[in-house]
Amino acid sequence: MAEQLANIFCTEKDKVNCPFFFKIGACRHGDKCSRIHHRPTISQTLLLSHLYANPFAGLSQEQAVQVNQDEVQEQFEVFYEDIFSELAKFGEVEELNVCENLGDHMVGNVYAKFVSEDSAGKALQGLNGRFYAGRPVLPEYSPVTDFREARCRQFDMSECTRGSFCNFMHLKRPSKELQRELFRGQPRDNKDKDRIPDDERERDVDHPTDRDHDHDHDRDRDTHDRDRYHERDHRDNHERDRDRDHDRHHSHHDDRRDRDRRRDSDRGSRSSRDDKQPPQPPAQPQQPQQPAQPQPPAGAPVTAPAPPPQVPLPAPL
Repeated sequence: MAEQLANIFCTEKDKVNCPFFFKIGACRHGDKCSRIHHRPTISQTLLLSHLYANPFAGLSQEQAVQVNQDEVQEQFEVFYEDIFSELAKFGEVEELNVCENLGDHMVGNVYAKFVSEDSAGKALQGLNGRFYAGRPVLPEYSPVTDFREARCRQFDMSECTRGSFCNFMHLKRPSKELQRELFRGQPRDNKDKDRIPDDERERDVDHPTDRDHDHDHDRDRDTHDRDRYHERDHRDNHERDRDRDHDRHHSHHDDRRDRDRRRDSDRGSRSSRDDKQPPQPPAQPQQPQQPAQPQPPAGAPVTAPAPPPQVPLPAPL
């Protein structure tokens, strides 16, 4: 029972805990959600709610087309550098993700994942009550630690049909040069230096999505292997059914052949038995029945039958 509850915890089958809040750290129903939102008391990840001023918020599609994308990207990279530099003062930052979703529960959300929980705790205390560009900084612990499950993979492949109002993260990326400069230039946590080699850290900075790509590749490979096993099982079942039908067909023919053989054998034995029996005598013709004498009526006197007529004998010579 405990294992079953652990398997469905914060999934779609869990009717008690909210799976979206567990995966994304935000729920479109807010406090009115019918499921429980588990807010952690300690975590590596901080959520800075609605800190990024998305220039597309509140614009119609016609107005959004007229916005200069280069200027938007330039302003975003300035914002990204300011936030990263301030967060790095409290400890080593492992990931910094900014949502460009336009849903009310996700617009402008910034997720900062630190290498250690102590650094996240220091940042929570140091940023609380501060402002950035006139916006209040509202840090809180987030249950999100694996952004591979929180981000929208269809958006990464430019195939998301829900647009900016998708319930999964649409992450806005800065340039690789800026990421490399910020992540390489930040101070390292001394106790975590030996945990991650420098070459692996630099590789993650150069290609921030390589781990996600490897994870997706492994998942696709597992899916391909599973489909291959299912296909093999289906093929084996098909061959097994075909052999069963073949055996049933031959068994039917064998039964019919045996039945014909028994019928022929019965015919042969019956004919031989008929040959051995002696010929029966011809049937005697039946004697014609005498007509019945009429019965006298009741009460009539019984008379003796008349004697036969006397034939006169010839006179002697």
